[in-house]
Amino acid sequence: MRAIVLDTADPVGLARFYQQLVGGEVTDVAPDWVTLRGDDIPPLSFQLAPDHQPPEWPDPAKPQQFHIDVTIDHDELDAAEAAVLAAGATRHRHQPDEAEAWRVYLDPSGHPFCLCWD
Repeated sequence: MRAIVLDTADPVGLARFYQQLVGGEVTDVAPDWVTLRGDDIPPLSFQLAPDHQPPEWPDPAKPQQFHIDVTIDHDELDAAEAAVLAAGATRHRHQPDEAEAWRVYLDPSGHPFCLCWD
């Protein structure tokens, strides 16, 4: 696999958000394309889409298309949540049942992602 590509109106800003979330180095910076690379992550690229319309999961009329799961230790959930919110994420209004092992957030461009634990 070459890369995972996310559409966004702000490629640099979204790359910096995911750099805070998963680490890595921002590379290949161009006005319409930015890539985040790291030893422990597949390449994440961010493509300029000036008319980007974020998904409205769980509404099937505008499905999420895909999402990124980030594994954390459950005892670090509160700190991880504080960190993603400080980096620019928002907590999604729709959350799974409390028995489930994940929480749902939106990145600054509106793509859903989850913090997951065992």
